[in-house]
Amino acid sequence: MAAESDARSADPGRRNPAHPAFLELFFDLVYVFALISLAEKLAHELTWTGTAQTLVLLLAFTFIWALTAWAGDTLDRARSVIQVQFIGTTAASLLLAATVPDAYGSRGMLFASTYLAIHLGSSLYLVMVVREPFLRGRSSRVLLWEAIAGIGWIGGALLGDTARLVLWAVAIGIEYAAAALGWPVPGLGRSHSEEWRLAGERLSERYRQFVIVALGVSIFAVAEAFSESDYTAPRVWALVVVFLIVVLMWRIYIYRAGELLTDAITKSTRPSLLGQSAAVTHLIMVAGIGGAAVTGKLVVDRPFGETTPPSWAAVILGGPALFLFGRGVLDYTVFGRVSRSRLAGLVLLGVVAPATYLLPPLVVALLAMIVLALVAVANLLSTRLHPRTAAPPALR
Repeated sequence: MAAESDARSADPGRRNPAHPAFLELFFDLVYVFALISLAEKLAHELTWTGTAQTLVLLLAFTFIWALTAWAGDTLDRARSVIQVQFIGTTAASLLLAATVPDAYGSRGMLFASTYLAIHLGSSLYLVMVVREPFLRGRSSRVLLWEAIAGIGWIGGALLGDTARLVLWAVAIGIEYAAAALGWPVPGLGRSHSEEWRLAGERLSERYRQFVIVALGVSIFAVAEAFSESDYTAPRVWALVVVFLIVVLMWRIYIYRAGELLTDAITKSTRPSLLGQSAAVTHLIMVAGIGGAAVTGKLVVDRPFGETTPPSWAAVILGGPALFLFGRGVLDYTVFGRVSRSRLAGLVLLGVVAPATYLLPPLVVALLAMIVLALVAVANLLSTRLHPRTAAPPALR
């Protein structure tokens, strides 16, 4: 029976990998809490150092999520031993998210050890329970590289202060570089597309779900900030403006590249590489959407009264700018070209930026919303006038 189940895991065609399993959706719930914790951390520590710290933590959480999503295409998620691995990763991720507020303080070692336990434990567990050589080889390569990166994670936790940020940044950089290169190991080679067998429909659906999680976190953040403040007309307007920013981000994402990502991955001659590229673009967009969550907390707290501090302006305008940049790269991934509306939106946000020090936060957020609305309208008109089908650059 075990061998038969392993055979099913090695042949995606013998099961239905097109849609994520319920357990994967359960796993995503933890990342709602993780993104909320990261947004709150950045809102309370809106400095260059605080931004760098939050970015490193975001990259760490996203790496766990991405590896779990990719592995779902080759692991039989109906097997009890695989479900144990998913549940263990979910529980450890919950603990990891709970340590975010003080990850650079007294809970640094707890964060680092939990993070490494997720990667090392998952890889070692899969080496022991799966029987297919290509799956065991893949997990072994990941295990080795995570052990190397672990030196930086543990070293940073021991040293603290600036050294912790630097060493953790180096560690996460090693992990992403190793993934991009296929986790090369002498004697074992590197991962290839057949080891992942990424299914277009399922993978694109997982990416969409990650974006939905981020959008939900932004709505939660602005609603929470509003519920904890005095109910005044300016704060009501702030709630409306930030909510519309989130809605426009959803609209711009899903129409049309977000819908056609499945076709792009399916048509690509290198679907695994395209899937990894899409992962990076979605990480960029999620970071931009996270900026909207921070914007909600800031603008609802102080919609009027004073001019907008530079750090606030960087988040209020930088979030949409980062989102549009990632969305433009997604356009290239799906259509082989970048929509002019994305570039125009980035230019407009750049034009608005110099005047922000004269304007209150709510007005700056309103301007960001107007730019996103113009991009959404331009996108809709362009799609109706020039319908497009997926044409990933790998086919050109």
